[in-house]
Amino acid sequence: QVQLVESGGGLVQAGGSLRLSCALSGRTLSTYAMGWFRQAPGKEREFVAAVSRIGGRTAYSDSVKGRFTISRDDAKNTVYMQMNSLKPDDTAIYYCAARMTAYSLTYDRHGEYDYWGQGTQVTVSS
Repeated sequence: QVQLVESGGGLVQAGGSLRLSCALSGRTLSTYAMGWFRQAPGKEREFVAAVSRIGGRTAYSDSVKGRFTISRDDAKNTVYMQMNSLKPDDTAIYYCAARMTAYSLTYDRHGEYDYWGQGTQVTVSS
């Protein structure tokens, strides 16, 4: 069974950086498109970034475009998200998600993903 484990969250000041990691076990990462979502208290889960299975296509929400970078290392079965210029509005629990697919597409709806991690807390202080 596929398991996703996020790490790298923490407390950072506004303007700082964090790098989140998501390790996939149980299957080979190369067969999955991957995404990051986040959920702040009292808000719905929202799309943050995605990377395709092949070719490294990426997609970002407007709120993080230019500040966050998603990447994948299939040899390590790990997906990363580099977060720069963090803002207090970025405070949330960040979730990694995986979707098995034969296509080189990105997916930005949480209903399109098959597996989810437990989340990692990111807190940005002003």
